[in-house]
Amino acid sequence: MVEAWYMDESGEDQRAPHRQEPHRPVSLEQLRRLGVFHWKLDADNYETDPDLARIRKEKNYSWMDIITIHKDKLPNYQDKIKIFYEEHLHLDDEIRYILEGSGYFDVRDKDDKWIRIFMEKGDMITLPAGIYHRFTLDENNYVKAMRLFVGEPVWTAYNRPADHFPARGQYIQFLVQAAQ
Repeated sequence: MVEAWYMDESGEDQRAPHRQEPHRPVSLEQLRRLGVFHWKLDADNYETDPDLARIRKEKNYSWMDIITIHKDKLPNYQDKIKIFYEEHLHLDDEIRYILEGSGYFDVRDKDDKWIRIFMEKGDMITLPAGIYHRFTLDENNYVKAMRLFVGEPVWTAYNRPADHFPARGQYIQFLVQAAQ
C-alpha cells in the first residue's frame, strides 16, 4: 500500500523521508480529494498484466515509455534530478508506474503544504493537470518507471508560479468543489 505523509520543513537531503514529528500520515482518501489516484499492480508482469491493460483502456493511456533514473543510466543525471525536484505543474495528467526501485512524489495540498508520497515497485499514480508537484529519488538512488500519456506525450513542465494556465484554474475549481 502506498504511504503518504506531511513533510517537515528541514533543508536536509531531498532524498530523506522528511516526516514531520509527530508523524502526520495522509490517507488514500485524502489524496483522492486532491485528485491523486493510486493503483498497486504486478510490476513483474507489466507487459501482460490485465489490470494495467484495463486501466490503460479505461483512461485512454495510449502512449508509454520507460525511464531509468540512475547516475549510470540517465544522461545529464544531476541536471535532470534538479529539474524533477523543481516545483512545477503540467497541463496534462502525469501518470507514473514504478517497475523497479523507489522514490517520492511531493504534492501540494489545498493549504499549500507539502505531502510526500512514497512510491515503490508496483505503485502507479496519477497526478492531475494543474497540481503543483515535484519528484525525487529516495536514498536508494534508483527508479525504473513507466510514463503513460493520453495521446502524444507533452513533456513541458511549468515551474511555479504558473497560476495563469487554465489547467491550474481548473484544478483550483476541482479543489473548491471537492471541499463542498
